Amino acid sequence: MGSSLDPSTDIGPLVSQAQRRRVEGYIAQGLAEGDRLLVGGSRPKEHEHGWFVEPTVFADVDPSHVIAREEIFGPVVTITPYADEGEAVALANDSEYGLAGTVWTTDDEHGLQVAQRLNTGNVGINHFLPDHHSPMEALGASGVGVKLGPEGLASYQHFQTIQL
Repeated sequence: MGSSLDPSTDIGPLVSQAQRRRVEGYIAQGLAEGDRLLVGGSRPKEHEHGWFVEPTVFADVDPSHVIAREEIFGPVVTITPYADEGEAVALANDSEYGLAGTVWTTDDEHGLQVAQRLNTGNVGINHFLPDHHSPMEALGASGVGVKLGPEGLASYQHFQTIQL
């Protein structure tokens, strides 16, 4: 954790004090709902200045709980157990959001098959790093329309045909 201007920083501060309060509210909600905190969950002592929140991981999170259902936009990860691949895909797709997701596997071809079953606009296999040259559509409550790539310019264009 550190300054977002430092190239060696992996996790910088949140964008504002209000966003830090919002993220802390989600952490408190997870604790109140009985989710198991593995690590993090508070402000780091080594960063008194800035809007930092420790990377936070909750385990055994019920998929109906708030922290599993909402876009937190902070360093909070939830882990929900599943019995098989079908249940994992169903859990991933049981959301009003559809911004992005990842599939982690040792079999890239199978990972591609699973990724195609996800209702989300951007999927990384064994990583997540958006490609700003490729189009991405945020689905559901995550957004409207296509962003990035040449296709992302379409919403700014107006075509008109005039025949004389």
